[in-house]
Amino acid sequence: MTLRINEIFHSIQGESTWIGNPCLFVRLTGCPLRCRYCDTEYAFREGLPRTIDSIVDELLSNPCTLIEITGGEPLAQRNVHTLISRLLDAGRTVLIETSGAIDTEPVDPRAHLILDIKTPDSGESARTVWANVDRLRSHDEVKFVISSRADYDFAKQITAQHRLAERCRAVLFSPVHEQAKGLEILGATGLAPKQLAEWILADQLPVRLQLQLHKFIWHPQTRGV
Repeated sequence: MTLRINEIFHSIQGESTWIGNPCLFVRLTGCPLRCRYCDTEYAFREGLPRTIDSIVDELLSNPCTLIEITGGEPLAQRNVHTLISRLLDAGRTVLIETSGAIDTEPVDPRAHLILDIKTPDSGESARTVWANVDRLRSHDEVKFVISSRADYDFAKQITAQHRLAERCRAVLFSPVHEQAKGLEILGATGLAPKQLAEWILADQLPVRLQLQLHKFIWHPQTRGV
């Protein structure tokens, strides 16, 4: 049994409530979405097939117990569920970064979902499978990537409508990094964290402002971090 792998690397977790922790990342190849500000376009096609046995052996040889499976869109490869369960059986904490455009029902319930609900400026908000939002659990997290006031208002509405702050471990509002690609399509240059912080404070939202820590430690276009 194989998976097409773009890269495996050891770094500092740059997002979610796990931010700042050493983490092993498994980036799978492929994604059915084409978000305008995607920062991992290289994962759409680049990658090589590897057996799940070899992936598990490599990950378990590292003493780091926090593992994130990401992409691309990791759930686009059905064999990923075998990898997830094997890592959990080995006592690892497994985070799954997913776009929400693919059914999450088969995901091992011990894993921690980080569900990225696509905002209008992504160009892919219509792809959200809303049943995935309905089945979120108390240890899962939700992320909104925000590049404009329209995105912010959308995220605020969905957070309230689905009672996300009550149901999930955290609701993350993340500004599009000012060096993100594709923003010229939107006539934008990214969203200043200060602006997003001011909106959150003014509306007294029960959410967490998230900055991508790895893009401050390393250059925003650096791979393998």
